[in-house]
Amino acid sequence: MSHPTTIPDPERGMMEVVFQTDVAYPKDVLTAKAPDSPTSPADEKPSVAVKEVAVMPGLPWVQKEAVKPKPSTPKKRASRRVRFLLWFNTYRKFFTVVVAINLTGLVLAATGKWQYPRRYTGGLILGNLLTAILMRNELFGRFLYLLVNTLFAKWTPLWFRLGCTSVLQHLGGIHSGCATSGFAWLIFRVTLIFINHKNNHDAILVTGVTTNIAVAISIGSAFPWVRNTHHNVFERHHRFIGWLGLLSTWVFVVLGDSYDLNTHSWNPDGTVILRQQDFWFAFGMTIFILIPWFTVREVKVDVEVPSPKVAILRFERGMQQGLLARISRSSIMEYHAFGIISEGTHAKYHYLICGVQGDFTRSLVLNPPTHVWTRQLKFAGVSNTSTLYHRGIRVCTGTGIGAALSTCLQDRYLGFETVPAQTHYPRRYLIWIGSEQEKTFGPTISGLIHRHIGPERMCLWDSKQRGGRPDVMKIVKEVYSSWQAEVVFITSNYQGNQDIMEGCKEAGIPAFGTLWDF
Repeated sequence: MSHPTTIPDPERGMMEVVFQTDVAYPKDVLTAKAPDSPTSPADEKPSVAVKEVAVMPGLPWVQKEAVKPKPSTPKKRASRRVRFLLWFNTYRKFFTVVVAINLTGLVLAATGKWQYPRRYTGGLILGNLLTAILMRNELFGRFLYLLVNTLFAKWTPLWFRLGCTSVLQHLGGIHSGCATSGFAWLIFRVTLIFINHKNNHDAILVTGVTTNIAVAISIGSAFPWVRNTHHNVFERHHRFIGWLGLLSTWVFVVLGDSYDLNTHSWNPDGTVILRQQDFWFAFGMTIFILIPWFTVREVKVDVEVPSPKVAILRFERGMQQGLLARISRSSIMEYHAFGIISEGTHAKYHYLICGVQGDFTRSLVLNPPTHVWTRQLKFAGVSNTSTLYHRGIRVCTGTGIGAALSTCLQDRYLGFETVPAQTHYPRRYLIWIGSEQEKTFGPTISGLIHRHIGPERMCLWDSKQRGGRPDVMKIVKEVYSSWQAEVVFITSNYQGNQDIMEGCKEAGIPAFGTLWDF
């Protein structure tokens, strides 16, 4: 190891640099300066001394002692172009395309220039609604993620892999677009029945109106401002009114396909119904709605409450990274989703970090349960696609560590043909910003981090210990360059997510953050 060298740092004073040069690495890895790292309270000194230790040559790990933050200045917003590009994301693009196509067909049908929808309106209604349900189905989603991660990991061009991640993350645009379009076609169908009510049975008209009302309430309850501010209202109406809408749809389909408009009589022959496409669309909707509920189980849980702000839930068996769990105290009411922390599918346990934000999470702290209800079929989150990339960065704040940690715990090692296997290097870098992290989240989470993530690939910033939040974008840019990353995944609150996404967009760094618009 070379001798320490002290050099002046115009921002922080003197800096002592120590480089370890024992192992040879490929030329393309030996580039760059590493980001800031946290420090323990015992290392803090009044002086602003800095020490860099190169754990990997060319990728020095910077261990810096607490630095008093500079006086805050008003943050400059990103350009309008950047903000528009982030707003008009793949979700809204999907929604716009789906609605535009259906709206065009609706106009053509209403003006009489396209006759097919007038004869087979049910197929267009239920085809859209079936697609909307598929986009939110756990089984279908896991299949898509598995397909993409298996076929396209690492060897395809970066732009293609980024596109795959963007599509999978924003499938909600297809979900909401198809649901809205199906509702529009349903209104069109009931309008036709009203116009031709003399030839239709009143029962068909009543079930059509009932279905319209149920679908309208279900869609209305899913608006972001309702879902984000009144979660229980959203869940109860979207689920139970949705089920009522499904039942009403079945009645509407069966009555509509059984009634002969020419003879004004009911056709008791069931084969007539089976030959109609809307029957099979309704059948598919029912199956995909029921599948997740067949996997609901009451399971044992151990709850650790390291602080009044957080509950750590421990469940048996390990999980792959990038999955979300939905849990509830009852079998069908008030399910909440949390990121799963696990050391891998071989692990004995997996964990959920539940930060106190509402009545449900507060009850986990004040009245810890011994059992909870959960769906054994887990939902795939966007970070499940991290396997597509050679190297990536996981940025999170506060309880966002719950969704981020598994990706770094289950880090896969990538070797070079020109380098011995023992010098393979890790692929994931963790940046976690929070207040009193170890005290707030307890020894379990702290232990997982320090057992599996080396100091050369993490930056834990304790905002209370360091006197404030860091310049997150400065850290991200430094790590992105030194780590030779291909992508950044972000889990933060709304404002934090927006700031980092804007900064990454301006810097040309591919990034995916938390969504609030699905």
